[in-house]
Amino acid sequence: MDGRTPYDETRRLLDAGTTTCERLTEHYLHAIEENQHLNAFLTLFPERALAQARAVDQRLALGRAGPLAGMIVALKDALSLRGERVTCASRILENFSAVYTATAVERLIEADAIVVGKTNMDEFAMGSSGENSAFGPVRNPVDEARVPGGSSSGSCVAVAAGMAQTALGTDTGGSIRQPAAFCGVVGLKPTYGRVSRYGLVALASSFDQIGPFALTVKDAASVLKVIAGHDPKDATSLTAPVPDYRAALEVPLEGTVVGVPKEALGEGLDREVRAAVERSIERLRERGVQTREITLPHAEYVISTYYILMTAEASSNLARYDGARYGYRTPGGGGLLETYVRSRTEGFGPEVKRRIMLGTYVLSAGYYDAYYRKAQQVRRLIQEDFRQAFAAVDCILMPTSPTTAFGLGEKIDDPLQMYLSDIYTVSANLAGIPAISIPCGTDGAGLPIGAQVLGRHLDEAMVLRVAHALEES
Repeated sequence: MDGRTPYDETRRLLDAGTTTCERLTEHYLHAIEENQHLNAFLTLFPERALAQARAVDQRLALGRAGPLAGMIVALKDALSLRGERVTCASRILENFSAVYTATAVERLIEADAIVVGKTNMDEFAMGSSGENSAFGPVRNPVDEARVPGGSSSGSCVAVAAGMAQTALGTDTGGSIRQPAAFCGVVGLKPTYGRVSRYGLVALASSFDQIGPFALTVKDAASVLKVIAGHDPKDATSLTAPVPDYRAALEVPLEGTVVGVPKEALGEGLDREVRAAVERSIERLRERGVQTREITLPHAEYVISTYYILMTAEASSNLARYDGARYGYRTPGGGGLLETYVRSRTEGFGPEVKRRIMLGTYVLSAGYYDAYYRKAQQVRRLIQEDFRQAFAAVDCILMPTSPTTAFGLGEKIDDPLQMYLSDIYTVSANLAGIPAISIPCGTDGAGLPIGAQVLGRHLDEAMVLRVAHALEES
């Protein structure tokens, strides 16, 4: 087998005794070593992973292994694993170790998945390119001169380059789906609250959601089944029952109605991306799916609304990094205020500082009503747009990103152009609905193109089913 073998095949080999979890783990650890130049991992757990693998091998021999036995998993370094560093790719947390394990990670381990390491990312999940890490940029394995997307860059590259079978990322405005599109893998953002956020270092608490990267839609469905479900440790965790997502993939699509927003195929979309998405629409029609043009009237406001609300929440969440309680503390001394200022100035990178300042501005006296309150009102209108759309269609299909992967350094000094990379992804986070990106072709340079399927609140089953149909076709 190679590093891009889907989990179903791996499990068949494990059950047949053809390989072992220990050998699999050694294989992936070697692949990580061979691909160090991609800068996808920040921390590895070879001894921990091998010990876990040997324990899973024993359970396999007894017929007591969990549903993800032997699945090799990487974790975005915003997720806590007790006793291991959780840096968020920031100098301010460079030497901080987690004191508990995130619920989603705990559930993977309980299902006998094997965690091999923590992955690089845009600092505090702030970025759309994978270039904002304090520990250097991540490179796209398809073309190493290009970005892999962000902010879950390392997790995506780990799967795309065969360094892990699946990986957990986080999606606040497209941070799973956009890298998945740029690197040619599957990336799923569940409904807000479907997966517990306990143990996730917060960026924007009303947007953040944990989800998987995978080689196939089936693998993504398998991971979601394990990590989804209510968690009393997370007040925003939903109590809705978790369906069998794998079984849902086999339900026929005949009669399904897929909406295509006219705003999503208009100005600013790369010609080759549009052509690939239109081919996806045709493939669905060939499977008996009906397609219907719809409109999302407030689509033009999604970027401005998102970047007001997200930066406001980020500014509030990052206030806890003050050099006094935990994390980096300036060695320069001085009074309390000077310690706060110097610790944050030295510990945070430029993009984090930019977003803190933007967020503090929109929350400040005299501007709160004009920006933050107004953005919350527009967010409600965007949610209503989707509610009305889903009254007429079962799911929505659109591009994941307006372009394929751009060059390293190409947009890093132009924040507005970087933010516009999220134009097709942020709406799902504003509305709190599930969305998935799947590969749908390549451009003339061989760079992957992603199509995005969005569904009703808690209807991951439909999103996965349509994505699976596109994958098969």
